Amino acid sequence: MEIKSEGRAAQWGLATVAIMIGVVFLPRMGLRFPMARLGLGLGLGLALLLAPLAAVAISRQEVLERMKQSRPKDLQVLLEEPDAGGPRIIGIYGIKPGGVDGTLRSYSLWEESPSDLNVYVESVNCGVDNPLRVKRTLSAVFVRHLNPGGPILEGNREDHLVWWAACVPEVAGTDPATLRNKALELGFSTLLSERQEQLPALAP
Repeated sequence: MEIKSEGRAAQWGLATVAIMIGVVFLPRMGLRFPMARLGLGLGLGLALLLAPLAAVAISRQEVLERMKQSRPKDLQVLLEEPDAGGPRIIGIYGIKPGGVDGTLRSYSLWEESPSDLNVYVESVNCGVDNPLRVKRTLSAVFVRHLNPGGPILEGNREDHLVWWAACVPEVAGTDPATLRNKALELGFSTLLSERQEQLPALAP
């Protein structure tokens, strides 16, 4: 089953992306806390986090411990992998439904590494006809059309982990490569074509 690129399906898809970017992101721009933009590896959010220790030399381990203590209570860790000086963690929290048909979800994505911490407000479309993730970075917005239940590779694993966690919370953190039967049960064909569109980053 191919994702159509013309006709009513394409118009609906573009409208959905516009809603997800225009409605979900813009009112919540203040919820993004990129910390790499100050050029020192530690940004404003982390500086505020460590303010009580500003006059005292602190170790990397203390920085990691402070970041761990600052994690939201409802944070669901989806990915943890080795990084220089400690683990790199990607998690999701604050999931909220939206859209006229209830298929959209907004959420906050927590990206933590030993030297940086970023929080982005993103969104996904959980609908059978157009499952996708709108991913943000400091430099661009990526619209990634997904195939729930389809092949999982290194390049799309994070997208599927995030999509499943936002759309089907009861399987959050489960290896997406094992969820084909679940996808079929939910009505997905598992045969959709995956593709990506890149847009300029939204101004802060």
